[in-house]
Amino acid sequence: MIGWLDLSAGATGEMLLAALLDAGVPIDVPADAVAALHVEHLRLETAQVSRQGVGGTCAVVHAAEPDEDRTWGEVRALLDASTLPPAVRDGALAVVERLVVAAARARRVEPGELELGVLGTAGALAGIVAVVACLEYLELERLTASPVALGSGPVGVAPVPGPVVLELLTGVPVHAGVLPGETCTPIGAALLAARVDEWAPLPALRPHRVGTGAGAEDPEELPNVVRLVLGERSRPAPLLPVVVEANVDDLDPRLWPGVLEALLAAGATEAWLTPILVQQGRPAHMLSALCRPDVLNAVQSAVFSTTSTTGMRVVEARKVALERTQAAVEVLGGQVGVRVALAGDRVVNVGVEFDDVVALAGERDLPVKEVLRAATAAAEAAYPADPASRLGDAPPLWE
Repeated sequence: MIGWLDLSAGATGEMLLAALLDAGVPIDVPADAVAALHVEHLRLETAQVSRQGVGGTCAVVHAAEPDEDRTWGEVRALLDASTLPPAVRDGALAVVERLVVAAARARRVEPGELELGVLGTAGALAGIVAVVACLEYLELERLTASPVALGSGPVGVAPVPGPVVLELLTGVPVHAGVLPGETCTPIGAALLAARVDEWAPLPALRPHRVGTGAGAEDPEELPNVVRLVLGERSRPAPLLPVVVEANVDDLDPRLWPGVLEALLAAGATEAWLTPILVQQGRPAHMLSALCRPDVLNAVQSAVFSTTSTTGMRVVEARKVALERTQAAVEVLGGQVGVRVALAGDRVVNVGVEFDDVVALAGERDLPVKEVLRAATAAAEAAYPADPASRLGDAPPLWE
């Protein structure tokens, strides 16, 4: 399963947590993670709310008042002393470390000298741990996200986007968005920077669940939500092969073998000639080549460079092919390769490799037709065709 985050209204830690819960993560998952910190008076609350007509979940982590500020060393010691699963503990440590490094860089101090302030409180740490626990629970193959709306400011004397947020999201696609004020918090930015694998529009997927995490405010400009779309990758429709065709009535016939070889070398899977009559009853040949769309240009170039045509037709084709396997049979003391065509478990066609037949005939000093007859009989005996494959009521080979 993969996930995609819609961050058009920004992101906070609590919005991300709410989106995860709304997408179906049991509340016991983050609640147990918060309890594993062994900090008193931590409590997780959720509520169903609406933001400009969009329903979602709002999540809040309550902590004791006043909450204690901690240093980076104290936060690390608290996580190390917790009973969190290793993956959740290490994931939370990685997020906090990003916060500390970014905040120290923004303030031009060493990480060990940094005063974390609100970022070092138990409430902030509990929010980080809760989000990481939910993500680990989902076991996503990949998490992608839209560009992040950071907001605009200033808010009071503080610039928006904040220096710490910009440090955390260096290299990430961001924009101001339509909401004023700070729409992406440092904790939200740190979680995104640590957990998002790719920044891109909604990928090709089959949605299974959608989680909507609401922010605390309900502005008029747009729904203040983070949306999490969970689903399975959807495979793009395969590109149809194409047939390139050209009618040629003025090419020296001795050149045609080289033309066919050039088309195959350019990437065509098949190339052939068909005798035709064109205007005024003139004899001509229709050159045809089957190829994948990705080698079409090369095949077209080969047609123009090796023939006298000045134009061609390109037609989409649908090709149906049986499953084919290679085998070999013993014939006259030697081996001849065999091609076996299957429809499911049924043998439909059996053919021998003619080059092997010619080589064996030369070795045994026998007529080719005699070796071909013996090889064909041996192949049909070794791989008898299913009689149903020759009947009108045989099951279909394709859907």
